[in-house]
Amino acid sequence: MTSLSTPFPYAGSDTVVIPASVPSYRRAASFRLSRIALNVFIAFSCLLAGLFIAFHAYAAYLFSYPPIVSIGSNPMLAKNLAYSDVVFPSADGVTQVEGWWIPASDSRRTVVLSHGYGTNREEPWVPMYDLASFLNGMHYNVLMFDYGYASSLHPLPATGGVSESRQLAGALQYARSQGSDELIVWGFSMGAGTALQAALQDEQVDAMILDSTFLPDEHTLYANINQYIQLPQYPTIPLLRLFLPLMGGVNLDEVPSAKAQTTAYPFPILMIHGTADDKAPVYIAENVAQAQTNGLSQLWVVPGAIHEMIYRTHTEEYVSRTVAFLESVHKKV
Repeated sequence: MTSLSTPFPYAGSDTVVIPASVPSYRRAASFRLSRIALNVFIAFSCLLAGLFIAFHAYAAYLFSYPPIVSIGSNPMLAKNLAYSDVVFPSADGVTQVEGWWIPASDSRRTVVLSHGYGTNREEPWVPMYDLASFLNGMHYNVLMFDYGYASSLHPLPATGGVSESRQLAGALQYARSQGSDELIVWGFSMGAGTALQAALQDEQVDAMILDSTFLPDEHTLYANINQYIQLPQYPTIPLLRLFLPLMGGVNLDEVPSAKAQTTAYPFPILMIHGTADDKAPVYIAENVAQAQTNGLSQLWVVPGAIHEMIYRTHTEEYVSRTVAFLESVHKKV
């Protein structure tokens, strides 16, 4: 047999490397890791969505049931003012309202103090006892009372002024039953907004003094939430609209915020507001003032003043302006 000295050339003799196939167990492990990562992502996304929704539910709950401190004093202890405990029905008969009646001897003039949200009739930061004392010194009877969300005996959810306006109307009816023929409402924050809502229901008074007026709507509520945490308007506003009726029983659209700001009321109003108010935007007071036609109505905007602190920071001017307003109203009654 003859041996070939040169190997026979095969077609395609270039070397071709054929990769080894990936073992099946590696493919399975990679697939399992991908599934786990996807499941973790989905679970985490659901958790974040759940927390986001739960936050808005909790915010709606807090709005409806704000924590309120207990009453710590009374007019006698605080300012040596004689008073009596009173209980009267709200105008709609839904609840009983508790308060203090501070009489002025032989006076037929009464100021009803309408406290703000998140506090009770004492409202210490105003301070309410100081106002009650100086009003009583001006020979006004004074009625201080608790809205339903501040009541320890007849608690109700806060409704942005919807049910509270009926409670204020009950306070006015009580003052009339005591012989008052000159009635002034002095309101603060949501208590001021509630006074405007009560007046829309033909609750006639002789005048109002409204300090740091707050009217809840989707814009003011969203602005207040954003002070604590930055959230997008959508879906924050729709979620608030969803949860507020579930928590407090009142739809946000039931609060006549726009109407309260554009109505010309038949009585004079002194609007007081600070430009640095981060809870109630100053445009609320400006809108209300712009709509008024009564010649005694006034707007006092205080540069740099914050929510409900104008009495404390501008005491002399505050007293001077409010006393002058009350005296002008009294001359017209």
